Amino acid sequence: MKSKVRGIIDALKLRYPDAICALHYEKDYELMIAVRLSAQCTDARVNLITPALFAAYPTLEAMANADITDVEQYIHSCGFFRQKAKDIVLACQMLLTEYSGKVPNTMEALLRLPGVGRKTANLLLGDLYGVPGSVVCDTHCMRICERLGLSKGREPEKVEKQLRAVLPPEESSDFCHRIVLFGREVCTARSPKCAECPLAVYCNEINKG
Repeated sequence: MKSKVRGIIDALKLRYPDAICALHYEKDYELMIAVRLSAQCTDARVNLITPALFAAYPTLEAMANADITDVEQYIHSCGFFRQKAKDIVLACQMLLTEYSGKVPNTMEALLRLPGVGRKTANLLLGDLYGVPGSVVCDTHCMRICERLGLSKGREPEKVEKQLRAVLPPEESSDFCHRIVLFGREVCTARSPKCAECPLAVYCNEINKG
């Protein structure tokens, strides 16, 4: 398994040298907001929404003091906008009142924020603080890692635990970003491009016959 994981990581690095988050942001709390908006929504759509939202509320204080119904108007097209708007405003308020205006750097503290689950928390820990072992289990990650035999099932917390056991901690955050890019380009949910897949040699789906 160790050599298999190393081979997969190296192949993904070769194809995607820059393992960057697809969401656009400049400030730590802006990433928190963007990730919340991305639930059941594409990153591309979120990136269309956030420039106007961040321009309207250019500081953490402005976002924390925003009228939730006004925020809803900016994020309406990304789905579940009422709950997302409420979570965003309340989370920004909590950053000010309990965390000195900074996105916290521990899983325990992040999970206290409205709308922040383990997926969001792991992404924030990996991207903002470079915390080793940060595994972001989105749909791409779970689908592809199961095809590759790195994990089983589609329950995020269980898959996260399985991947933590096999991924080098210092590689895990970048691995998850690259898996998302790979899932969009090659290993799609429907009609994956197996003939051009750089990970074909490691794929259980391709080699199960």
